[in-house]
Amino acid sequence: MESKLGQNIKSLRTRKNMTQGQLAELVGVSYQAVSKWESDTTLPDVSLVPRIAQIFQVTTDELFSYSIEEQEKDIESIRMQAQHLRESNPAKARDILNEGLKKYPDNDILLCNLLYVCPHEENIPIAKKVIQITKSNELKYDALRFLAYAYSDKGETDLAIEALEQIPEIYFTKLSEMAFVVTGKAKFDAADKQKWISINTLIQMMAKIAEYYTEIGKKNAAIKEYEKALSLIHLFCDEQSDEEFKDFAIIGEIESYIEYFDKQIDKLL
Repeated sequence: MESKLGQNIKSLRTRKNMTQGQLAELVGVSYQAVSKWESDTTLPDVSLVPRIAQIFQVTTDELFSYSIEEQEKDIESIRMQAQHLRESNPAKARDILNEGLKKYPDNDILLCNLLYVCPHEENIPIAKKVIQITKSNELKYDALRFLAYAYSDKGETDLAIEALEQIPEIYFTKLSEMAFVVTGKAKFDAADKQKWISINTLIQMMAKIAEYYTEIGKKNAAIKEYEKALSLIHLFCDEQSDEEFKDFAIIGEIESYIEYFDKQIDKLL
């Protein structure tokens, strides 16, 4: 138990990107004292334990039995449970994430996933919280995207643009670069996944172009764009088995565009 306490303090401090000196200042001791705790030379005075637990946002029991690896596995399990229900039962997914947040308050991963299952009007405070607390650029940019959607729904276009301007333009991805660097099955896996993500993005942008043509009264141009997008979807649907395509379709619900595009074309004819 004694040995684990020192390890836990060090793990929690490292996870928060905090130096021994910074922790010492918050607790009200010298950095040498913190160093001795973490090396299991001495233990913190019992009166300091609640303060240390408060700094790391854990209970005193968790401070003694804390395991970063176990916590990360638990958070990932909660995230996956919610993600699997994101489309079929968003209310249930939301409940799972909210229960997870009771256990891990202000966890940036769980909060960011909550954005996917909450109405846009509720996402502004959640997105702002993620942006404020996360150290992950991926989560930050995802939150900024949802923040922009929420502002757009409210008709606050300037604020939506302001949020999006904070997301950098990136003309390559980890997957695309991986496809150039590695060989064998790893090359295929990276290139194949990036291909489907790129197809999804292309289809979405074609939909936006068609919507613009519709707005300005160019019905024939809109129909042509929708038909090109449908041809692209059918081409790649034929390439994959239904089960395989479903896995990729989750990324952007590619399959749902077929019905949507057909309806839009019917309206324009």
